[in-house]
Amino acid sequence: MPVTITDVERIASLARLILAGEEKEKLTRELNEILKYMEKLNELDTTNVEPLTHVTEIRGGTRPDEVTPSLSREDAMKNAPEKTEKFFKVPKVL
Repeated sequence: MPVTITDVERIASLARLILAGEEKEKLTRELNEILKYMEKLNELDTTNVEPLTHVTEIRGGTRPDEVTPSLSREDAMKNAPEKTEKFFKVPKVL
């Protein structure tokens, strides 16, 4: 089913876009070209192809959650521009 100018006008309305006449015609042609390409892809035999969640195989996307020692309070406070006793001193936020 090809895309018509009426379809493009409806899509533009939903997207709150204002399109000129030539833009509607151009978008209609482009959307129909995309649909033709999709029809061409539907001709491929994909019976032995497993569906993918990503285009490439992801390795190391997440790391194990391991408990490691954190900075001591003294080490964290060494580079603080301002501090009071054992806390960072920051400007008031109102």
